Amino acid sequence: MIRVLLVDDHPVVRAGYARFLQLDGNIQVVAEAYCAITGYIAFLQHLPDVTISDISMPNVGGLELLRKIKQRNASSKVLICSMYDSPSLVRSALDGGANGFVTKNASPDNLVSGVNAVNLGDRYLSDDLSNSQFNQVADAEADRIAQLTLREMEIWRLLAQGCSANECAERLNISLKTVANNQTQIKDKLGVSNTAALVHMAQRHQLIDHHVS
Repeated sequence: MIRVLLVDDHPVVRAGYARFLQLDGNIQVVAEAYCAITGYIAFLQHLPDVTISDISMPNVGGLELLRKIKQRNASSKVLICSMYDSPSLVRSALDGGANGFVTKNASPDNLVSGVNAVNLGDRYLSDDLSNSQFNQVADAEADRIAQLTLREMEIWRLLAQGCSANECAERLNISLKTVANNQTQIKDKLGVSNTAALVHMAQRHQLIDHHVS
């Protein structure tokens, strides 16, 4: 039996995932969480075989949860399931240690297939994503984004959503100096000079909704 932790801020989505996964007969949802913080606590309590996490959630997102889980146990299996599916974001998640990526637009069968695949140690992409699509992502912006760590990606996401440096520090439980240093590194790696440019790039690469300004 594959023990699964579900992390998504929408209760209806979690309930739908849980019902569908457990129809497989070989998958048991052992815990659910609504954000990265409660997700990490649930991960420590239940030590699931596979963690399924959204990327965009209140306060702290799935990329930070991925970072913390992999830091705790690099062999832990994490399957990202998100409405955001830009090649840059998918590649960053995979490079950061995600074992698979399923889009919320894909057939629900992909979720079951993804859980089974990553549990066996395979990498999994939903059928609306192609490996060649990411291997061919070579534009300058995508290459720069690929240089960001998961922590830097999460800080970038929060800043692009309008969070202040202080709010980033509080949400990630790190010092303001650490946020400031990361912010400088993010701008240097992405080749931008101001927050407005960070927001626009985040929108272009589907890290945040386009209506965020």
